[in-house]
Amino acid sequence: MDYLKTVIPSQLVSDRGSNLVVINPGSANIRIGLATQDAPLNIPHCIARYTNQIPKFKVQDQMLNSQITTVQHMEREKAYDIIASLLKIPFLDEEVANNSFPRKIGRADGYNPQSGRGVAFQWANVYEQDTNSSLALGSSKNEGTSGEYVKKHEGTDAEGISSGERKFRGHIFGEEALRISPTEPYCLSRPIRRGHFNISQHYPLQQVLEDIHAIWDWILIEKLHIPHSERNMYSVILVLPETFDNREIKEMLSIALRDLRFSSAVVHQEGLAAVFGNGLSTACIVNMGAQVTSVVCVEDGVALPSTEKTLPFGGEDISRCLLWTQRHHQTWPQVRTDMLTKPIDLLMLNRLKESYCKIKEGELDAVTVVHSYEDGMPAGSHKTRLTALNVPPMGLFYPTLLVPDIYPPPPRSWFHDYENMLEDTLHLEYPRRPDMSDGLFPGINVGYPMWESYPIFPSKPKKEEKVGLAEAITSSILSTGRIDLQRKLFCSIQLIGGEALTAGFISAVEERVLHAIPSNEAIDTVEVLQSRTNPTFVSWKGGAILGVLDFGRDAWIYREDWIRNGIHIQSGRKYKDSYYLQAQATCYINS
Repeated sequence: MDYLKTVIPSQLVSDRGSNLVVINPGSANIRIGLATQDAPLNIPHCIARYTNQIPKFKVQDQMLNSQITTVQHMEREKAYDIIASLLKIPFLDEEVANNSFPRKIGRADGYNPQSGRGVAFQWANVYEQDTNSSLALGSSKNEGTSGEYVKKHEGTDAEGISSGERKFRGHIFGEEALRISPTEPYCLSRPIRRGHFNISQHYPLQQVLEDIHAIWDWILIEKLHIPHSERNMYSVILVLPETFDNREIKEMLSIALRDLRFSSAVVHQEGLAAVFGNGLSTACIVNMGAQVTSVVCVEDGVALPSTEKTLPFGGEDISRCLLWTQRHHQTWPQVRTDMLTKPIDLLMLNRLKESYCKIKEGELDAVTVVHSYEDGMPAGSHKTRLTALNVPPMGLFYPTLLVPDIYPPPPRSWFHDYENMLEDTLHLEYPRRPDMSDGLFPGINVGYPMWESYPIFPSKPKKEEKVGLAEAITSSILSTGRIDLQRKLFCSIQLIGGEALTAGFISAVEERVLHAIPSNEAIDTVEVLQSRTNPTFVSWKGGAILGVLDFGRDAWIYREDWIRNGIHIQSGRKYKDSYYLQAQATCYINS
């Protein structure tokens, strides 16, 4: 206790955070780093594997996406006109009608503005640098890791991935994986989609788990320089989105403890971590991710599960809407831009969105450079004037503008499980069948068909809301049922995630939420709190703070216990989380 009275915060973080790894995985990116770092690494959560299969998928998910229906197209145009009326800009057809000729678009090869906005992405090099040294010595860390995964996960020999004298890299991770040309023999996989494991008929569970393991292991070795031999000296804090179900959380714990070999782990909710990341205790957390937006209220450091709302859209949908808007207004160059089969185009559109989209009244145009990425060719540059740049981010309030034609959510039946690791499992009355003994609920490391026999509880699924952001925030706060807490939460809205950085977004949220509150509610003030930390990393930072301050470690799960016993229902010990008492599942420990 004397130490706590005298230590300064920076020294406390240095002393207790040097062996804590904080992992905050998302659908598009993973934020990961040591608790002592000011900010985490922010790396695209994807892997590209060499493949010689025919027919070849360039992207694992490309067969899942659907065509836009006529009704969806009409709803999108209607949403555009509603937004146009609010922003005081021309309606969709009104502007097209006044434009009898398409706008002139000039190609400007070699155009190089002063800012980094105009710098083109480069195709990734898919070959190992030095074939001879790579085969003989394992070459560099990156190549050695890649070769290891070829043997471990695919069983492909060196000759099977060679091209003449050059040897293809077995695996490519992160942004580099997104910059692989579609002509190269690789298939890009994203193990998490729309806030859940990306399971489909084309992407089985085992492959999803192997890909998560491979991506995380690569980051730990190559970026954080923590080899397998030293992994048992580190603990891991998993900061997980509210969208994850109990089974997904258990699988991630197994990856962290069994596969990555951390000595211990703890799970924290993303929304709860965000509150601590900004030094608050009560707030309505609005987390705007790349593919999912979620809302949850926290009171006195305890998340309220009944307030959780999940919206099936995010920043990547805004980027898609930006492309649709420009094509409709004929401002986009006549080039083949495809976010799905050419992920490098997604990188470009995300950068354009982050650079130019904002929410403000009046027409919003910008002169910029759009790049075209044709198969294997150097990027072409096209100087153009983009228009209606304030419309796409408003799609968060009017989601029919963001047509959900890509990345449909995975089948829900897979995720049902007996207990929820982010809800209280001690006081719930489950309709358990009398013929089901404790032996039906063994540890995690058993055959997966066993999980499919778990009873299903219709009262507990995590539903996706079909409403806009303002309605979701209002509904979440009002569901608390107490006027004093409601007033406090409406004045303590916290925006996190990359979209929170959009200029004008805070005032738009305040205005739209105030408008969405029913007139019979005695609430007349809405305030969004300024984030003290970068909104993109605030949950990760909160996870680091929780890990450093958790002196008792009552909530931590140890590797040996997890591998030997896993999860067991209604037994003696519950891993209590001192900051969120309903956060962990009952664990079975042999006495």
